[in-house]
Amino acid sequence: MIVIADTTPIISLMKLQRLDLLEKFFSTVIVPNAVFEELISNSNYLTEAQIVVECPFLKRLEVSDRQSIKILREIVGLDAGESEAIALAEENHANLLIIDERKGRRVAKQMELKITGTIGILLQAYDCKILSQEEILSCSERLRNSRIRISDSLFELILDHVKTHMPGKT
Repeated sequence: MIVIADTTPIISLMKLQRLDLLEKFFSTVIVPNAVFEELISNSNYLTEAQIVVECPFLKRLEVSDRQSIKILREIVGLDAGESEAIALAEENHANLLIIDERKGRRVAKQMELKITGTIGILLQAYDCKILSQEEILSCSERLRNSRIRISDSLFELILDHVKTHMPGKT
């Protein structure tokens, strides 16, 4: 399975101390160079940068099609990480792209890429009994209280899912 990730889901899962979920579900997650650089370049987050550098299941890969990155950045208006993640997912026929930003998700859907985001990973962990009801609600609330934007409608979706789905059942 080929899984590509953008920056925000990795940051979000690190903030929640649940980066391990990516390894549990996918064993290997590929990040393009721009995402890797975004994750390690901020001198205010040296501990997090070290986690990324030492993370055995995050694999860095360069995008071959530089023209598609240019189009996604200049014409569509995506940032470097989103552009490279989408381009890498497209050129490697990824099974899944993990991306949170609304504009990037919209473009990925138009390109018929299968996507999920941080909340999708948390819901999957809940459904697989890795996270309890209290843990998923706590994680969601912590994301809402951080700089990660979760809309009211998305938060309601989480609450509805937790209320209506027993872990381990469909």
